[in-house]
Amino acid sequence: MRKYLVLTDSTCDIPEELVQKYGIEVLSFTITLDGKEYTERKDLTPEQFYKLLDEAKGMPTTAQITPMTFVETFERYAAEGVEDLLYVSINSTGSSTHDNAVFAAKQYAEEHPDSKMQIYIVDSHTYSMGYGRFVLRAAEKLASGAAMPEVVDYLNERFSRVEIVLSVHSLKIIKRSGRISAAAAFAGELLGLRPIITLIGGKTEVVQKVRGDAKVLPALAAYLKAHAGDRSPYMIGGTKGTGDRQGDARQLAKLCEKEMGYPPESIFPLGAAVTSNTGTDAIALVYLRGADA
Repeated sequence: MRKYLVLTDSTCDIPEELVQKYGIEVLSFTITLDGKEYTERKDLTPEQFYKLLDEAKGMPTTAQITPMTFVETFERYAAEGVEDLLYVSINSTGSSTHDNAVFAAKQYAEEHPDSKMQIYIVDSHTYSMGYGRFVLRAAEKLASGAAMPEVVDYLNERFSRVEIVLSVHSLKIIKRSGRISAAAAFAGELLGLRPIITLIGGKTEVVQKVRGDAKVLPALAAYLKAHAGDRSPYMIGGTKGTGDRQGDARQLAKLCEKEMGYPPESIFPLGAAVTSNTGTDAIALVYLRGADA
């Protein structure tokens, strides 16, 4: 059997215990906040980052994973005898990290023409457990003996159907980050309006405006019911911060179970890189349009 490796980046938000269980390699983003650098997943937990961000004077910035980091990673695993390396990336329209991986793979091939390692790079076109869930499924399939090209086809098909719908109680960070472009054009905060934002196919759109925080969660649950389809798997991502967003996540789970007739697969904390671009009062639904047969 060919020796393989599943590689991804820290925006996947896969819980650490599952990273360890499936032997997944995670390259971490660096986050700078108030002049100090933090390496996601290594220097702090999501909950610790929420507290830092709430108390920060400035705005967070995230640094892309560089081509050099990818080349060094490819060389290290080739030296360990890996023959098939799969990298599943953060949305390419929201980060240059995907393009850096593609560039690095080309550079690696030029510098190591005799290498036996095949590199497969898949653009998730999404964020957080929108691709983390399927990185786990890919690892399962490979462990069961599936061929890498088959797994790549599986990922591309699933990523064509992954959708995220989210909202925030404050647009302070999400507007300035620029990662969720639809939020930048949103007006109405002074009127108490909250945006319902979709992330589909790498693009964002404000699809609805609701008045007041109390209407956000019902609007998200209703959107899921209208767009996900029968038996579509879904998960809920939340943050801690003002108003206890994990409380929001649990409440949203109850609303979604009532709408869909079955509970979410999981409730998970949004990671530091994602939170750097949404703020600490975000709540999101991650779902697959149609069943995951």
